[in-house]
Amino acid sequence: MSSQDEGAEELPTDYKIAKSVDKQPIWEITEPFGIDKTDLDLYGDYKAKLTQSAIDRLSGAEDEAKLILVTGMTPTPLGEGKTVTTIGLGQAFNQLDRQTMICIREPSLGPVFGIKGGAAGGGWSQVLPMEDINLHFTGDIHALTAAHNLISAMLDAHITKGNELDIDINEVVWKRSIDMNDRALRQTVIGLGGRTGGTPREDGFLLTAASELMAVLCLADSLEDLKARISRIIVAYDSDGEPVTAGDIEAAGAAAILLRDALRPNVVQTIEGTPVFVHGGPFANIAHGTNSLIADQLAFGMGEYVVTEAGFGSDLGAEKFMNVVCRFGQMAPEAVVIVATIRALKYHGLDMWPADQDKLAEPDVEAVKGGFENLDKHIENLQKFGVPVVVAINRFPQDTDAEVAAVIEHCEEELGVRAAESTVFGDGGEGGIDLAEQVIDAAESDEADFEYLYDADAPIKEKIETIATEIYGAGEVKYVGSAEDDIAQLEEIGMDDTPVIMSKTFHSFSDDATIKGAPTGWDLEVKEVYPSAGAGFVVALTGDVLTLPGLPARPAAADMDIDADGNISGLF
Repeated sequence: MSSQDEGAEELPTDYKIAKSVDKQPIWEITEPFGIDKTDLDLYGDYKAKLTQSAIDRLSGAEDEAKLILVTGMTPTPLGEGKTVTTIGLGQAFNQLDRQTMICIREPSLGPVFGIKGGAAGGGWSQVLPMEDINLHFTGDIHALTAAHNLISAMLDAHITKGNELDIDINEVVWKRSIDMNDRALRQTVIGLGGRTGGTPREDGFLLTAASELMAVLCLADSLEDLKARISRIIVAYDSDGEPVTAGDIEAAGAAAILLRDALRPNVVQTIEGTPVFVHGGPFANIAHGTNSLIADQLAFGMGEYVVTEAGFGSDLGAEKFMNVVCRFGQMAPEAVVIVATIRALKYHGLDMWPADQDKLAEPDVEAVKGGFENLDKHIENLQKFGVPVVVAINRFPQDTDAEVAAVIEHCEEELGVRAAESTVFGDGGEGGIDLAEQVIDAAESDEADFEYLYDADAPIKEKIETIATEIYGAGEVKYVGSAEDDIAQLEEIGMDDTPVIMSKTFHSFSDDATIKGAPTGWDLEVKEVYPSAGAGFVVALTGDVLTLPGLPARPAAADMDIDADGNISGLF
């Protein structure tokens, strides 16, 4: 579902817009950025993977580009247009003759066919060929699914054929994966069928994007690093409570073989011919929620600016980008763009749950002002990392001049923060010129003095409590369920000096999705803390984590079709 789903009847569908554009061969798009046709493994004329020789060459290039991170305020359930803004901003930079690379995540088939529909921008700020990107693309997610399930198969074969590692079948933590929303597979029983059917035990599936392998792929910087990370993945525990890894069951080499090509970034183009790396797609709650680190690092040697985005609101996506991705990648943004919308401000100003779309569409400047506390908290949080912030107001057709002016006035005059209206959905790069100029001003101002929110070697509880109090506004953290024992075990296995991934609802700063605005003084409950040893972080769960979504009563897939000539309808 595109960010301008409300009131966008004047525009053709995203699919019609995409089909109306004459795409350039991808090698013509990349040539000005130092990548010629010999540097590409082509998947047709319009999408490609970088060759390994090109990756090796660009990896040694001097990092000259300025990194711009796009994040957002706490969104409505419809989303506020981070990807549209990311793509439109990149197009605007290039209209201003600032050579720019865009880096975004790959869509997952589950959400595409479930609720969201297409997920590579929209309107005149989208990535092409959209139907390919949203469907099978270059096969990366299929390769991840196969590699994940190979590890699962080897694990169960080991258990059934002697179990030399003394694996406790009640302590197998490695589920199977599928790239489709299928709630019936969340909890399963496997190994039925008698002696030839394996060892019966409880199991389940998760979405491929939620697999630790996805996080591993997106943090690895080489095949050697990829294999080492896979080897460290904890798949089970033995009868003494000691971890058993993918390396212990000798699965790392074969899994890395399946991911050899998936590790190489994919390059495509926007409607206006700006090159885009579309690579990887980890969840932003149980993982770090941004495209591959290798894509970012290659982009640094290819232009003046790199524009990337982080999942969910800044309390989840941007916090993880700063504390995890920047730490592993040894990089830092020169500026952060926070996407706000009039409807999201009203959503918080009216303390609305669930969202009433008709009410949100009504002009109401006072409701907009009532939502400033949520936007202000996001701005304050980002400033704690020592980076300048620019607010992008992603304007919808129903937004009034008075509402937009109120936001700009608040940001500029009351907060001293740069702000600009963005109409990139309807106007492409031209609709982001004002925003791009503000971002360039921020990025070239030397205001950035980046710092992490916590030290990686601080105690696990200290890291959790720093995020909870500094970013979420919690008063204190309470550890319930197995959390205390989990932390003790992580300390025993030497995973207490890693960054922390907080898993929390994205609907609120708090751990209660119904609470809007910017609540303070509440108690955050941590229920479980577990290792993602291959990725190199630990995950703290603050609520029920849905790693395999289900389809709604009428999924987006029900409105999709294809005609005799291969024309697709309903995907965008």
